[in-house]
Order: sequence, then structure tokens, then C-alpha cells
Amino acid sequence: MHFGSRIVFAPDGTIYMSIGERGGDEVNIIRPGANYGWPRVTYGQEYRGGSIGIGFEAPGIEPPLLYWTPSIAPSGMTFYTGGLFPQWQGDLFVGALAGRHLRRVELRGEEVIGQEVLLDRRIGRIRDVRTGPDGRLWLLTDEENGALYSIEALE
Repeated sequence: MHFGSRIVFAPDGTIYMSIGERGGDEVNIIRPGANYGWPRVTYGQEYRGGSIGIGFEAPGIEPPLLYWTPSIAPSGMTFYTGGLFPQWQGDLFVGALAGRHLRRVELRGEEVIGQEVLLDRRIGRIRDVRTGPDGRLWLLTDEENGALYSIEALE
């Protein structure tokens, strides 16, 4: 299930959200009453240069599950729940605008245990990614001649 392109529900109902500014893109697990610090606590920098806020951590601030420096400019996200790729079951997939790739984030519970870059600079800026009812991963690019792609087999 998706709400916008940067908030998704994991198969167990946990809510994940990506946010960030230049160099501090992060993924957070959303919990009631938690403070994620944005924009006072962040790994990012202002787009026009200079730091944002007071630093990377502070008392009472939840650390991100994951962050990318340099920025990949995360866009749409999905948890893979299809049947075509059982080895990806439950993995988080994140489109990368600046990185121009699809990022697979392997999780064990709420811990990141690995990442993989797929389609590196092969199809352009990936705006959104979804698991389709057919078990494929569907990708939408926002290039001038944007396109809809599906992953139906591994290379």
C-alpha cells in the first residue's frame, strides 16, 4: 500500500517513510510519538550549501533506519510481496532519482543487513516503484520521455 510515493506499509503493517535534503536522505520507521528530528537533526545539507540544524544526533531523537550520503534522492518505495522473486520477499525497494537506479534494501526485522544497486544508470531517474499483482516490480521514470518498466526476470 502506498500513500504518496515516500511512505509505505511493510507487510507486517509497520510504516516506513523517506525524507531528506542533499546528502541526508533517510528512511525512518514511523512510531507514534517518536521525534525524528527533521530538520534540526539530519545528515543533509542545504541545497544552496551549508548545514541544516544542529548535527546528526540529539537526545530524544530517533536515528534513521538508513541514510545515504551522498544523496540518492529516494523517490517511490515498495516492499516486495510478489511470487516471482522469492529471494526478495519482504525487501524494501527504493527508486533513486539522483542515483538513477533501483535500490534493494534487505531487512531482517527492523535491521538493514544489505543493499544492492539494480539497473544502475540503465533506465534513468526512477520516480516510483511498486509490486504488481502479477508479482513483477513496476518502475516509472520521469525522464523527458518517461517510461513504465517491469522486472519479470533476473539477469
